[in-house]
Amino acid sequence: MLRQILLVLALASALAACNKGTEVADKAAVVAADVLIAPEDLITVRSGNLASGPVITGSIQPERRADLRAEVSAVVLNVLKENGESVKRGDLLVRLDDTSIRDSLTSAEAAARSAAQTFDQTEKQLQRLKTLRGSGMASMQQLEDTEIRRNNAQSDLIAAQARAVQARQQLQRTEVRAPFAGIISERKVSAGDTAQIGKELLKVVDPTSMRFEGFVSADKISSVKVGQPVMFRVNGYEKQTFAGSVKRVDPAANPTTRQVEVLVGFVDSTQPRVSGLYAEGRIEAGSSQILMIPDAALVRNGDKAYTWRIRDNKLAKTDLVIGERDPRRGDFAVLSGLADGDQVIRNPISTLKDGQKVVAATKAVTAPVAVTPNTVNKPSDKPAAGG
Repeated sequence: MLRQILLVLALASALAACNKGTEVADKAAVVAADVLIAPEDLITVRSGNLASGPVITGSIQPERRADLRAEVSAVVLNVLKENGESVKRGDLLVRLDDTSIRDSLTSAEAAARSAAQTFDQTEKQLQRLKTLRGSGMASMQQLEDTEIRRNNAQSDLIAAQARAVQARQQLQRTEVRAPFAGIISERKVSAGDTAQIGKELLKVVDPTSMRFEGFVSADKISSVKVGQPVMFRVNGYEKQTFAGSVKRVDPAANPTTRQVEVLVGFVDSTQPRVSGLYAEGRIEAGSSQILMIPDAALVRNGDKAYTWRIRDNKLAKTDLVIGERDPRRGDFAVLSGLADGDQVIRNPISTLKDGQKVVAATKAVTAPVAVTPNTVNKPSDKPAAGG
């Protein structure tokens, strides 16, 4: 009987200890639910200017580019530059075989010298006959015949000199030189190739003359004007937004796509160094005042989005209707769900719970701002005492 009583007392003590441990765990959970927020963890949502205008898509292309082609038919002797190499204006890029052209030049120069001698002789004869004619010792017919021979010799001299000049120009064309300072973007030939007239040899581009060659839908072109700012992103530079302005609008639409070409120049020296990259942006034809929220403050769940708003020192999970994205800063327009002056978590973490108490929330940073990573801190749980 005593053993049974002791067993009952032991069970009762164990149950009391378990209940006490549960109460302490519950208190620790309550402490863990409080979230410590630093001032830099908060953003105050404010109205901002949302740029509006037609979308522009296209590619980055250099304004200064040259397709160097063979101007004479000859064998390629040397290609002195490779893809990606920098060149200066006048640098020798390709040398063609000039053997036959040099022979032609030698022959043309010899013919020009012979024609010059013939012309000098006929000119002297003409001058002597003029003197003799003045004293009556030469006939008019002799004078006219000599003058005709002089004129023919002069014509032969001019033709021979022209052939020599042409041969000299052909010789110069066997050396292909850079028309401006830039970079070799494409090499088309190698030593030993036969270059016919018009064959592509090299392509040279000036990487400092990049521009955005884009296209705008024809039904939006009426709002595009020269000088309007353009914000766009370039494939390969995803974390960078480029600024430009409309330089020229093509007066004719593409007959196939019915799009209009718009040339956009960079407004500063910050520009891609590679041509041919895809680019997409928006021409800022207008702007409107609307609530803006940084992308980092948004939490996406499929096609829905929400944020964590601070209300009465507690977290409130707030569903949002998101509008267009501002390409200048990357912020999004808030169509519904927030009001001017609401405070939200800048970089929410996945462990936040609706209704959690916010501790030490102080003056916030006004949006829109540049979003920087920052972790929402929680106080460490204190171990339960007793038990």
